[in-house]
Amino acid sequence: MRLVLGCLAGLMTFGMATANERGPMTGEQIREAVTANRVYLATPLGGELPMNYRPGGRVDASGEAIGLARFFKPQDSGRWWITNNQLCQQWQEWYKGQRMCFTLERVGANQLIWRRDNGESGKARLAPN
Repeated sequence: MRLVLGCLAGLMTFGMATANERGPMTGEQIREAVTANRVYLATPLGGELPMNYRPGGRVDASGEAIGLARFFKPQDSGRWWITNNQLCQQWQEWYKGQRMCFTLERVGANQLIWRRDNGESGKARLAPN
């Protein structure tokens, strides 16, 4: 009986952990996720764009590995912050320095869907730094 109850308790805990891995993220969840991991954005051309969100509010990325130099400057940096449960960022050169904000939704332990304030959306994954 104790074994059965122990297994049920374990399954319930696992179920709660899985449920917590899905759904819209709060500002604090976003901050914890992006500063503890490298964020890899899936690109329409295939490949991923690695982005580093530093704890002090700096962000940098390099698209050299996926050939972005053909289209624009392959590396850039800028700043990031959290506002109203959204991840906001502003690059020095990319997107003409335009400020943009995103909601993030977990769809798995390390998978995200992002939705930009202009309606665009896409996928990303988290990987430890």
